[in-house]
Amino acid sequence: MNLRKGKTKTLLRSSIDSALLAVEVYNKPRTSFRSEAFITLMIIAWTRLFHAHFNATIGDKYYYKKKDSNRYDTIDGERKAWELKTCIRKYGKLSEAERKNLEFFIKLRNKIEHRHIDKKQIDVLIFGECQSLLFNYESFLTKLFGDTYALNESLVYSLQFSHLRKPEQNLASKTALSKDLQNIVGYVETFRNSLSDKVFNSQEYSVKLIIIPKISNTKRSDLAAEFVKWDELSDEDKEAYEKIAAIVKDRKIRVEAANVGKLKPSRVVDSVKKNIPTSDFNMYLHTSLAKLFEIRPYKEDEDPFDTDTRFCHYDEVHRDYVYTEEWVYFIVDLFQSKRISKEVILKAFGNGEQWKDLLPNP
Repeated sequence: MNLRKGKTKTLLRSSIDSALLAVEVYNKPRTSFRSEAFITLMIIAWTRLFHAHFNATIGDKYYYKKKDSNRYDTIDGERKAWELKTCIRKYGKLSEAERKNLEFFIKLRNKIEHRHIDKKQIDVLIFGECQSLLFNYESFLTKLFGDTYALNESLVYSLQFSHLRKPEQNLASKTALSKDLQNIVGYVETFRNSLSDKVFNSQEYSVKLIIIPKISNTKRSDLAAEFVKWDELSDEDKEAYEKIAAIVKDRKIRVEAANVGKLKPSRVVDSVKKNIPTSDFNMYLHTSLAKLFEIRPYKEDEDPFDTDTRFCHYDEVHRDYVYTEEWVYFIVDLFQSKRISKEVILKAFGNGEQWKDLLPNP
């Protein structure tokens, strides 16, 4: 599709520029804000790609209107366009894996927006999802507007240093994680565990790569690196790749169980009472403590996954929260050490004290 000059082409060009800039930033070796910048720019790229599509198909109708009138909703005098989450829903034709990949980054972007995370653990942790976000973008781009706008002519593979690390180095990194980083890691693990095996194993959700040197009988004109599409392999080749994967990869066994070791609020209350027999600890005090220490959101417009993962996790299936044994230990220690009391809790709201100072260091 060759677009003439106009709003659709301007939006499309802006989308492509944002995607290319995202890759440029990600591939710079000295970048310390790598994942955060990549995610933000790719969210912009996807949003403007959808806007270009809507502008070309339904015209100037991808803006919010006020409920009580036919007038456009505005922000700082500008019409408010559909955000990415709404664009996905309005389009309605993405595969489940593509949609889940985008949902993963929308929620992750909201989490990192007000945090500065310069740890490389995050880059490594979400590399597969980042690569799929980019692959899906180019596939969607060419699907909507044709091969003329494909990005593969603009991109090359980035050079990589070895990421092989000793076990003690990995352990040191884990113990040095900040609270912000712990929350991000907890979110990633919770989101992945909520996916079906079909979606989790899909290349559209997360690209899984095994890098093996090409050393035998290669022509001198061959590419030094090439992607092999799993769906296009023969059964014999798939079997060979599976054997390689069994040798190379760090295997994670996904057990079909959920919320193992987690507690419902009533169990937390019972456990605290058992550890402090003289305490009249009840559900109201438990809820008050959870609010004081902000271990989970309580407002409807907040992200339900935004929890302190040391103490609380969101159960997406049942749409409620479960708590850890660490939360019980923390409450018991608060009362036994007399750092807090029932009377203090009941008077705590609105007095401006920094209750988070009582939290243990991450």
